[in-house]
Amino acid sequence: MRKGPIGVGDWLIAVGVAATLLVTGLSEQAPATGPAPLGYALLITGGLALAARRRAPVVVLAVTGLCALGYQAAGFGVPVVAYLFAVYATMRAGHRVVTVAGSVLMIAALPFAALVSLHDLSKAYAQSRGALELAWLVAAGAAGEALRQAERRAEEAERTREETARRRADEERLHIARELHDSLTHQISVIKVQAEAAVHLARKRGEQVPEALLAIREAGREATRELRATLGALRSDTNPDDDNDGMSPSHGIDHVPGLVAQARTTGLDATLAIEGRRRAIPAAVDRTAYRIVQESLTNIARHADATTASVRIDYRPDALAIRVDDDGRATPDTAPVPGRVSGVGLLGMRERVTALGGRLRAEPRGGGGFTVHAELPVDRTPDRTS
Repeated sequence: MRKGPIGVGDWLIAVGVAATLLVTGLSEQAPATGPAPLGYALLITGGLALAARRRAPVVVLAVTGLCALGYQAAGFGVPVVAYLFAVYATMRAGHRVVTVAGSVLMIAALPFAALVSLHDLSKAYAQSRGALELAWLVAAGAAGEALRQAERRAEEAERTREETARRRADEERLHIARELHDSLTHQISVIKVQAEAAVHLARKRGEQVPEALLAIREAGREATRELRATLGALRSDTNPDDDNDGMSPSHGIDHVPGLVAQARTTGLDATLAIEGRRRAIPAAVDRTAYRIVQESLTNIARHADATTASVRIDYRPDALAIRVDDDGRATPDTAPVPGRVSGVGLLGMRERVTALGGRLRAEPRGGGGFTVHAELPVDRTPDRTS
């Protein structure tokens, strides 16, 4: 049985049992001898103690048992209903040895408690049997044990489902890794080798290497590194919730200047401005900022037909702001460029920002061009990215 705070339902049960015991005690003729007020108080106390049966089942078992012995000794032959509830609670909580030992002591002590007021052993034995039937005791214990076993089976089934889901996720990751390896690795390697060979031959002949060819070579190298890191993460047996998220730990804001320089090789007039006081930020935020700039510059090169682009990174007290603007042909009145607004890259960017609790705005600017603006919190960032 799971422990938790005492709720309204617990109090309702406790008050109901206490009221039942008190009414039963009042319906009997008050004992001629013995402390009747004490007996009534013990009836109420034994019932109300049940409110804490989930938080402290063993303590409640002891309290209800002592209260039952007390009001039996005071001359009240009221069934020990509260104690039976406590037996059920302790068995459900898994305290089988304590429950059995306490119940044996209870069965043995009840006749002697009744003997205090009755002064007749046979009458005391009969009253104790009426107060605590062995069948009731067994039924209460069996019910608690049965429910405990049912809860354990339910928890085990839940764990099994989670393990199955993790295993299927691992299998899917391996499948994706194989597909990426089979479909991309060879083609990227061919591009990289051909570009390296072309650059080598041009330099060997004393010719000037075109900037576009150098950009292809660098892009091939970068793609090879990232693909290798991604495949390694997908094939890894480490926790998939690890903060590595499949990217090399070197990819962060410190490498954004390289992205901007690479964009310039394509003929784009790209600038970078970093504002605010630079400080350490969470690794997930650092990598996501890099990805936002990377995806934005890629979209500008592919879709914007722009001549200039500006990247601004602003270190704020509680957030990191990234803004990428271009002077492309996009306007609020023009139809969306296919792949620019609804592409997979922008969707992945939005998912990363949302997973970090940030905000992303990607839309055409009023004066023409396109803007991507993201704000990533740095004080409440989760340990994982999407």
